[in-house]
Amino acid sequence: MKLYLKNHTERYPVEQLQLQLFAQEPSEFCTEPFTGDGTVSSLSRGKHFLTATAKVTYRGRTGFASNRVRLEDADVRATRRILQRSYYLAAMQVLDAAPPWGALSGVRPTKLSTRCLSGGGSEKDAERLLRETYFVSPARAKLCVDASRHTIEAAKLLDPDDLSVYIGIPFCPTRCAYCSFVSQSIERFGEFLPAYLDALLREIAHTGKLLRDSGFHIRTLYIGGGTPTTLSSAQMAQLLEAIHTSFDLSRCLEFTVEGGRPDTLDEEKLRVIKAGGATRISINPQTMSDKVLAAVGRRHTARDVEEAMALATGMGFPHVNMDLIAGLPADTPEGFRHTMEQVLSLAPTNITVHTLALKKAATLYYEKRATLPTAPMVEEMLTYASHSLRAAGYHPYYLYRQKYMTGSFENVGWSRHGYDNLYNIYMMEELHSILSLGSGGVTKTIFGTQVSRLT
Repeated sequence: MKLYLKNHTERYPVEQLQLQLFAQEPSEFCTEPFTGDGTVSSLSRGKHFLTATAKVTYRGRTGFASNRVRLEDADVRATRRILQRSYYLAAMQVLDAAPPWGALSGVRPTKLSTRCLSGGGSEKDAERLLRETYFVSPARAKLCVDASRHTIEAAKLLDPDDLSVYIGIPFCPTRCAYCSFVSQSIERFGEFLPAYLDALLREIAHTGKLLRDSGFHIRTLYIGGGTPTTLSSAQMAQLLEAIHTSFDLSRCLEFTVEGGRPDTLDEEKLRVIKAGGATRISINPQTMSDKVLAAVGRRHTARDVEEAMALATGMGFPHVNMDLIAGLPADTPEGFRHTMEQVLSLAPTNITVHTLALKKAATLYYEKRATLPTAPMVEEMLTYASHSLRAAGYHPYYLYRQKYMTGSFENVGWSRHGYDNLYNIYMMEELHSILSLGSGGVTKTIFGTQVSRLT
């Protein structure tokens, strides 16, 4: 699909929507008029209105649509909105089905519903905004508003001098086929782990001094990766001791250690983590199918997941999360349904359901693509997950989207009452600053409505 902009330079919002709506077609940006399949997105200024028009040609069909805004209201956000709306309305004339997220291409759709609720709007107002202005499906609009309700509650727990801290451990037992994170296999790069840990401990000590001098307080702390529990028990104890020595955690509401892979957990390591003050851990199977686990390069079984969960719950961890991915190679709707049933039987306090995002940094981008479930199959998986989780007493508390997701769906965190993962909400909704230490994270500084990122 070609894309040509006429009388404007707002390439990003239009191109991202094209990549989403025509995900199976190669995208090509053109600086001159073209022939064949593609889009011409135009902007024109009249006496009273700014008007966006789009002409979309695809497989012998052509759609044309326009959308406008009064000049006095034509700020950057409104301009981008009419460009995307005109594109969407034109594209719907040549496509066979409407996408679940309508004309939205951003990764944080809940910001729209949260802004509406924070401004005094009702939940019905927020749902109406998503459906009528952005053409979001009723099911996704409700999902957004449900999550925004928890964002509002989480924001009430914050003081102006609060921030969250992320500590990255970029090592894993093996690299999963779908992974695009900054992470390396311990088998190939394990020799670098001790030096990395030494440098990280020095960074923690230095950051602790900066925090004390600045007057900021830690509200949530998250150790992620990679797989943090790739560290030995002794190394984990060293890390946790450094955190308590350097940081004042007296106002910390939540302390997460991402266990992730069950093949990195044993009784000794879990005892070290619990003694080190963690209130929340993750044990992330991604799937409970041994066949799918093998297809993505994980060297553990579903039985290993069950045993790790039994250890963690037996030790009294108050808050345990499990992650799943819909759309993994060799999986089917029936297989995913079995995974959901098994995970629900283990009764974690959080269950995060991701949709597979196929990124170039992942091995899966180049291999095994023929074995991936189709978008309709993934939609069936997500629909079953939503219905079964709600029936089991879980609610959606945060969600986000990624580029290159199967079917342009979403990732959703589900929680039992009182067990929302605050760090995920604060980080994804950008409610306060996130200070990232180590490798693989992103520091976000929030000043009013301005967000700055430092990788």
